[in-house]
Amino acid sequence: MIPRSLLASSLLFFTLICCANTEFSAEDCAALGFSKANLLCSSCETLADFGLQDLKDHCRQCCHKEENDINVKKYHSARLEVCTCKFGAYPQIQAFIKSEKPSKFKNLTIRYVRGLDPVIKLMDKEGNIQEVLAIERWDTDTVEEFLKTHLEPADDFPDDYLFTNQI
Repeated sequence: MIPRSLLASSLLFFTLICCANTEFSAEDCAALGFSKANLLCSSCETLADFGLQDLKDHCRQCCHKEENDINVKKYHSARLEVCTCKFGAYPQIQAFIKSEKPSKFKNLTIRYVRGLDPVIKLMDKEGNIQEVLAIERWDTDTVEEFLKTHLEPADDFPDDYLFTNQI
């Protein structure tokens, strides 16, 4: 027969383990100031750089794992499409495009399409569009992290400025 105190402490231990591994709901995360749909776990690691290490535990319960997750789907190439007339409405997308960040991704093209809100089109090796994501609320770091996570290494793409900045 198992002593009652041992049984109670074991039950308490397993309850704590279960609760520690649960994630917050989207509503809980929103109340804490996190967007569960867009938060990558690597972003949680940078909180300490801004003196926000107290938020790290909550951030980890609201984030999506990326690089170490075996279920992350990788795409051969991506195309960021946006209208330059809408740069004023999307300053973070404009900042990303005008920075050096796009040059880090040889398999990323930028295409200017009149009247289009910013989107990222993810493609397979044959150039067929597999997924289209609206990115109007993303900031420059989110775009960069997403591309690092979801694009295959671009060893077979040329180092050509005109190739990577298609118009």
